[in-house]
Amino acid sequence: MAEIEAFVKIVEAGGVGAAAERLDIAKSVVSRRLRDLEARLGVRLLQRTTRRISLTEVGRAYHERCLRILADLEEADQAATQEHGTLRGRLRVAAPLTFGIMHLGPAIPAFLEANPEMSIELDLNDRRHDLVDEGFDLAVRIGKLEDSSLIARKLARVRNVACASPAYLARHGRPERPEDLVNHSGLRYTNVPERRSWTWLDGEGQERSVSVPFRFAANNGEILVTAAEAGLGIMVHPVFIVHRAIEEGRLEVVLPDVEWREISAYAVWPQGQQLSAKVRAFVDFLAERFGDPPYWERCLDKSNGRAT
Repeated sequence: MAEIEAFVKIVEAGGVGAAAERLDIAKSVVSRRLRDLEARLGVRLLQRTTRRISLTEVGRAYHERCLRILADLEEADQAATQEHGTLRGRLRVAAPLTFGIMHLGPAIPAFLEANPEMSIELDLNDRRHDLVDEGFDLAVRIGKLEDSSLIARKLARVRNVACASPAYLARHGRPERPEDLVNHSGLRYTNVPERRSWTWLDGEGQERSVSVPFRFAANNGEILVTAAEAGLGIMVHPVFIVHRAIEEGRLEVVLPDVEWREISAYAVWPQGQQLSAKVRAFVDFLAERFGDPPYWERCLDKSNGRAT
């Protein structure tokens, strides 16, 4: 079985070295297991070049059967452990940097404390990971889901609010309607192309946009919060990033009655991957912890004494 696992990991990772890292064993051990497997079968499963590996025709068919075997074994393991109410094993999770630091970081210790035989490897990066090629069990993603090959479950809504520092508003005034933002300095998040303009829903539910002159732009949300607190301008930002600054009075919500474009936080995993008990338990835990509405929106109830 170790030989089959090594073979499958080599295919997933795209090489022996990367497979060894995922299995947390020496590269020489992975190479030996592959050699032993091919020798035992009497066939070549992989074509190797200096730059890449690829499956032979026999290897492709064998790989598909190996995946089914490993899936059946995992399902059997899960059934056995579930009978005793115990979750075991490792989860590899990918998530955006800021959301991961602010909301997954505090959540994971509670999950691991409740499941002492579980471990989690968390990769924080704002790029979109390829879950299959990089060997992740699931990812948390914010915003539109563009990859139709993934299964998704909504974890929480993510509202956006316009906000600025009290000092900025004292100097430049408070906008009374979204169109007034053309006379203000904007702070723009660059990882989302449509943020060059800000979109809201009017009274009839129609989308409208305003283009704001931007004074500062960055691809990290926390840096923009720092810039807003320093009085550089107004930003439209997810509540999950600005909630503490609003609660502590470092930022104030402006245009509180405007409904800015709403996005969502999702858990996603590959379609062909069996939803394991540990993945399901972690996703359920996150959805319950975030809440509906999510806990980070409590700041809006206190902002300027208005409920939203």
